[in-house]
Amino acid sequence: MSPPPLSVEPQSSAGAGGGEAGAWHRQWNIANQITLSRLVLTLACLALIDARQWGWAALVFFVAASTDFVDGYIARKYGLVTVLGRVLDPLVDKMLVGGAFVFLGAVPEARVSPWVAVIVIGRELFITSLRGLLEAAGKDFSAAWSGKVKMVLQCAAVVAVLLELATAPPADWPQAHPIFHWLKVGLIWGAVISTLTSAWVYLERAARLLRPQGDH
Repeated sequence: MSPPPLSVEPQSSAGAGGGEAGAWHRQWNIANQITLSRLVLTLACLALIDARQWGWAALVFFVAASTDFVDGYIARKYGLVTVLGRVLDPLVDKMLVGGAFVFLGAVPEARVSPWVAVIVIGRELFITSLRGLLEAAGKDFSAAWSGKVKMVLQCAAVVAVLLELATAPPADWPQAHPIFHWLKVGLIWGAVISTLTSAWVYLERAARLLRPQGDH
C-alpha cells in the first residue's frame, strides 16, 4: 500500500511536524543512505586517482560499485523505493563511472582514450534525457538488462585499469604484467560496446513507446 499523502488537510503543528518527520525518514531510508555513502566513496576514489594511489583507488572503487547492487536490492525487496532514490542513485553512478574514466583519461600511463569517457558520459546524458521525456508522458522507462550489463563491464574496466597501474613497475611497464594489460584492453572494449548497445536498446524501446497506438 502506498504511503499516505504528506498533507491532505490542515493539521495541528504537532501533526504537521510528525508528518514531515515521517516523510524525512521515508526519503532517508537505509537504501538511500547506502547510495549517499557511495557518493562519499566516489569522491574519495577520484581523490585517490588524482593522488596516484592506484591500489587504494581500486579498492575504494570496487566497494563503491558493489554498493550500487546492494541499495537497489534493499530498496526493491523492502519497498523502500523513493523519489529521492530514483534521482540520487543514477546520478551517483554517473559520477562514479564517468568521473573515473575522466580522471584516468588524464593519466598518460593508463592509456585510456578520452573517447571512452565521451561515449560513457554521452550515453548517460542521452538516456537520462530520454527517460525524463518518456516519464513526463506517463511511460514506464525503467532500467533494462542491457543497462545492468553495461554497468558491470564499465566497473570491471575501471578496476582493471587501476590494477594494471598498481602492479606496473616504473621501469618496464606494461610488459611485466601483460595479463592486466590485455584484461584492461578487453574490458574497455567490452564496456564501450555494451555502452553503445545499451543506448541502442533504450532508443528502440523509446521509439516503440512513443509510437502512436494504431501504428505497427
